[in-house]
Amino acid sequence: MILKKLTAVFFICINFSPFTTGQNSTQQLPCSFSEASQFDFWIGEWEVKWENSDGTKGEGTNTVSQILGGCVILEEFNGNPGSNLIGKSFTVFNPSIKKWQQTWVDNYGSYLDFIGEYRDNKMILNREYTDSNKNKIKQRMIFYNIKKDSFDWNWEKSSNDEETWELSWEIHYSRLK
Repeated sequence: MILKKLTAVFFICINFSPFTTGQNSTQQLPCSFSEASQFDFWIGEWEVKWENSDGTKGEGTNTVSQILGGCVILEEFNGNPGSNLIGKSFTVFNPSIKKWQQTWVDNYGSYLDFIGEYRDNKMILNREYTDSNKNKIKQRMIFYNIKKDSFDWNWEKSSNDEETWELSWEIHYSRLK
């Protein structure tokens, strides 16, 4: 019995150790690539203001931090008082594809996954999904006008394979002091 337990522990250690799963000590961590600092402008505590598609204005806060040894960016959004939306995202730089990947979840049960890159002084993340009418919809987030204490973020969608983009939200970020 003891031999079976030791064999099982040995099996788990060998098959799931960093040395056998490709995460060995000689492999460069994703957060050590120079591109991994491209999202550093987002880190901090922010006041967030936006205009909804119906013209009403909203505001909330967003706290963005680095976690897991600086390799993951954690976003903690609170739409109150402008919206009941509360959500989190996890963002990482994936060096194997040289792209950023983000996963968003929220209190409405949403799950969104984005992929993109920093180019021309903008961070652009994209995704595609199929709506309830079986239409392919593309969405993108564009972070731009990036300064030390502010930036703008457009949330856009296209239902015609990127021929035209419709602005869903224009969001302005100001760093909280």
